[in-house]
Amino acid sequence: MVEEVVESSPAKTERRRLAEGAASSVLTLSEVRAETEIRTPTGIAELDRLFGGGVVQGQVSLLAGPPGIGKSTLMLQAAASLAAPGRKILYVSGEESPLQVSSRAKRVAAAADSLYLLAETDLAKILRAMEDLKPWGVVLDSIQTLSHPDLASAPGSVGQVRECAMEIVRAAKASGAAAFVLGHVTKDGALAGPKVLEHLVDSVFYFDAERHELLRVLRAVKNRFGPTDETGIFEMTERGLRGVPNPSAFFMAESKDAGPRPGRAVSVTMEGSRPVLVEVQALAVPTRYPLPRRTATGVDLNRVLVLLAALEKHLKLRLDSRDVYVSLAGGLRVKDPALDLAVCLAVASSLREAPLPEDAVFLGEVSLLGGVGRVPRTENRLREAAKAGFSRALVGARAAKDISRIPGLEISGAAGLAEAAGLFLSNAKESLL
Repeated sequence: MVEEVVESSPAKTERRRLAEGAASSVLTLSEVRAETEIRTPTGIAELDRLFGGGVVQGQVSLLAGPPGIGKSTLMLQAAASLAAPGRKILYVSGEESPLQVSSRAKRVAAAADSLYLLAETDLAKILRAMEDLKPWGVVLDSIQTLSHPDLASAPGSVGQVRECAMEIVRAAKASGAAAFVLGHVTKDGALAGPKVLEHLVDSVFYFDAERHELLRVLRAVKNRFGPTDETGIFEMTERGLRGVPNPSAFFMAESKDAGPRPGRAVSVTMEGSRPVLVEVQALAVPTRYPLPRRTATGVDLNRVLVLLAALEKHLKLRLDSRDVYVSLAGGLRVKDPALDLAVCLAVASSLREAPLPEDAVFLGEVSLLGGVGRVPRTENRLREAAKAGFSRALVGARAAKDISRIPGLEISGAAGLAEAAGLFLSNAKESLL
């Protein structure tokens, strides 16, 4: 329960007058004329992928993520790209001074004549500036710093965040301006954070990477004007956030020169509709403790525990005296069952000191009974592997029968873990069966 103090006034406040639009009339559905949405590209290809090709006028988007991950930098770059002759962009900063924003703009080369800056936290003044300037788009950095004139609670509280967002949405819909709202997410779920706003805005995008990691993955959670299965991958550089158009090459750049090593397996995950090659690394070493350690980085630990139990049961591997570590190279974090087969074979490869073929990829969901099942969009994944230079692929037996021929790629099928290990780990020092 959160206490909120509301100061009401009989007279209509200035912010309500600015936010109100024309009264709506009742229409039948057949009377509503469907018009083609005009999209304006942001100039950032990875961001346009999330928006469905570009921003629609009147669209209100929420960009959320942990503090310091690059939200302000990305929006400043997008605002500078959108600012053009006849298209004014208003950047409202509630956290930084104009000097700080200008310094960042120079560093990331985001200066533009049609980009206007306002350092303000009072919502009424922001709405008045929007009415006077009539911008094509407005960036609010961030929603937690704004204060509503009719609420006495502190900025960032539940009431302040919700009411400020509602007024911004009203103003954007009435004027047709595209609004970009930035919000911070804390570790405990952010009671007064972006979760309160998701039902108010048209699009919700979340950064899901840690601040110290090189890559930033932006995911679409909600999108009324575009797809929700797309992701944008960015790399933090000295010049700001740079889109990574070919993530497979980014993650596999170092592994190609490493040579064959035990405990390494390559698989293909899906980031939205885009297949991405990932390297699964596993290490199984003798333990000195009564209870062996199990550590997973980039993949779900509970899923790894299930796969290790399946290996012990169906391949008769003795893992009770081994510490097992599983990681995805490059800091990527995924929850994709297609990586199950690669994880199992990587652990078996490390345990038996038998390298897996460098030119092979492994796709398949492993069941509790040791079977290898099919995964969604298998053919798209395999085409990406063939494009990257891989010549062999191991998938589930049923999936191998249904896939059409892919030039340059030899596709093998395995019904279970035992058959998969027999195909690609026949050179192990000890028998796996």
